[in-house]
Amino acid sequence: MTTDLKTLSSLFTSSDPEKIHQALQIVREEVSRLGSDQARPLFQMVSSLFYIDPHDDPELASILDEAISLVTGFGEWVIPHLVDNLDEGDLKAQMASAEALGRIGADAVNPLVEKYHASRDSESRSFVLYALGKIHSPMVEGAAELALAGARSKDLELRDTATRTIGRFAAEIPAGQFGADILDGYYDSLRTNLADPNKGVKAKAVRSLGKLARFGHLDSVRKQEMKTIALNLLGEDDEFRWDRTFVVRREAQEALEYFQE
Repeated sequence: MTTDLKTLSSLFTSSDPEKIHQALQIVREEVSRLGSDQARPLFQMVSSLFYIDPHDDPELASILDEAISLVTGFGEWVIPHLVDNLDEGDLKAQMASAEALGRIGADAVNPLVEKYHASRDSESRSFVLYALGKIHSPMVEGAAELALAGARSKDLELRDTATRTIGRFAAEIPAGQFGADILDGYYDSLRTNLADPNKGVKAKAVRSLGKLARFGHLDSVRKQEMKTIALNLLGEDDEFRWDRTFVVRREAQEALEYFQE
């Protein structure tokens, strides 16, 4: 290496954004020079930045984003490490790892699916679905059943994440590519979650149903059903039974245009 690890480590542990940025630049140059496989010792240094809290340290938000982007360029060998990080127990590191897996894309789908099946912990499964929802590729179809199972979970966090992830999948998977059982399951589960006692789940159910309509996954009958429900939530139907929660009404208003024929 052109820079010794001790010097590089001191840059990474600095609180000065310029010094950390310098460290990331050195790593990027080393990866380019040596190849990502030879630069494995540098991965831990870069991923240590995943513990940055951009809310507490907003001046380091761009550093965190830079670190996430840099990690995705290390190669496929980082995927298992990032998947393991979803169990890290630190929310900041878990979210950053999920974001990195999302940026890696389709290559991360199968490892995440395997992680979901191997885990019995609802929190871990929730982060797996969160990561899958970050992936922009029709290959997420391979995880379609996981989102359906999660949306039916009794665990609030898993149900909340899965309800949102269905909408993310709707945007990535072409119309007509969902199996009939999956699509029926999505529609029925999201309809059920419209009555969820948690307003966040309820709002996400409206949003995901809107995305199913927007991206061509709902037929005219279901669109009409959802139009009626959206108007009901907004208090604009004949019954004037509006939803008291503003975030739910806002999602209903945004989704309404996609329920029109």
